Amino acid sequence: MQRRESTEPFVEAIRHSDLIRAEDRVLVAVSGGPDSTALLIALHELGFDIAAAHFDHALRNGSEEVAAHVGNLCDRLGVKLVTERRTSPMPRGSVQAGARALRYRFLERARDEVGGGVVALAHTADDVVEGVVLHLMRGCGLPGLRGMPALRDFYVRPMLGVRRADVVEFLGQRGITAHDDPANANLDFARARVRHVLLPALERDCPGISARFLGAARQASITQEAIESAAEGWLSAGAVAREDLAEMPEPVAVEVIKHLYRRAGGSQPALSRAHLGQMLRLARSETGGRGVDLPGGRRFRIVGHDMEIVAPVERTVEPRLEVRDCRGCEDPQATHLKSGLAVRLGFRAPGLRMRPLGGRGSRKLQDILVDARIPREDRDSWPMVFAGDRLAWVPGVAVDADLASAAGELSLHVAISPMPDRLLSKVARLETPNSPREESS
Repeated sequence: MQRRESTEPFVEAIRHSDLIRAEDRVLVAVSGGPDSTALLIALHELGFDIAAAHFDHALRNGSEEVAAHVGNLCDRLGVKLVTERRTSPMPRGSVQAGARALRYRFLERARDEVGGGVVALAHTADDVVEGVVLHLMRGCGLPGLRGMPALRDFYVRPMLGVRRADVVEFLGQRGITAHDDPANANLDFARARVRHVLLPALERDCPGISARFLGAARQASITQEAIESAAEGWLSAGAVAREDLAEMPEPVAVEVIKHLYRRAGGSQPALSRAHLGQMLRLARSETGGRGVDLPGGRRFRIVGHDMEIVAPVERTVEPRLEVRDCRGCEDPQATHLKSGLAVRLGFRAPGLRMRPLGGRGSRKLQDILVDARIPREDRDSWPMVFAGDRLAWVPGVAVDADLASAAGELSLHVAISPMPDRLLSKVARLETPNSPREESS
């Protein structure tokens, strides 16, 4: 692609954002409004390889006319358009949040369809200022103060350096009329109140305050990027121990925890300041704790020196017992019980006890699991072997002294297959079953 030169400030601001490479295929998210229409036309005039995507939320009468308007524009430009209209119910909760979630899922599908490298979004400097004010009103930290990032994953925002007035001038010079979404003027929405009421009042009483908000957001963005870079440095070195967290400045520690949550499949933004504070306190505590429940059914916990965020355990493949005769072997994932026992597979139930080999007397299963540092979230899904109604073996933890076979005698070699991955990793970190130290725990 050969870029075309332009003397217009609006077009040059997009070109100099350096967010889109010459070889990128760009999917432009086009709502039909002035900002996204201007972005589509500017990228086309600059000679980028582009396609367009329009999602009809079907939230008001006439939305299909907007889709048709976008289709006509793309036809005139010779740009491929991917469209979709919502047919499923809106997600529960905020209409704006639900619409945004559906739109971003569509954009991911559309990007795959056109083979796009990046998805260009048409947010402007005015959107940044409005977002900063909204975040400040709700209470925010540095990430909220910086507004929306110019680059995140494959999403780019090349218009953050231009104002909405520049967009109006650009379209006016080309005689193009874009669709004006009536929701943008609906004062029932907080952003519309900020745009049409609060910011004009602030600007009237304190001229230039919008520009100062924008300047503060840009400085916050620089600082936040440095914090995220420091967090990535810790994460790139491998697993982060709880002791590592104590060495980090708190903003860096927070970013590390957020990354661990994303790595565990959690969506952002989802973690509240309360969640983050609880996780930091638990990680920095000498005594540890029971864990922190997080959105999406996930849980933050400390296992030894390691920090983990885990999703709920799902048994997709039911484990089964493998039993054979044996005179003793060194298989670390098996145990040896007395010959002739009728063994079965089961899971934790109230009131279970056993007399661990090498231990002192009978103990509650709950106490055995706690001493073995089996996390609470794993205990109900940890497979156990019973001889009749009696607990015989807790894999990787303890075997019953009365049911364990003596060295050298014919015994039952008992193993579980397949051992679930999460449990297998735990068993590997524990001492071999039947070792005196492990079973006395």
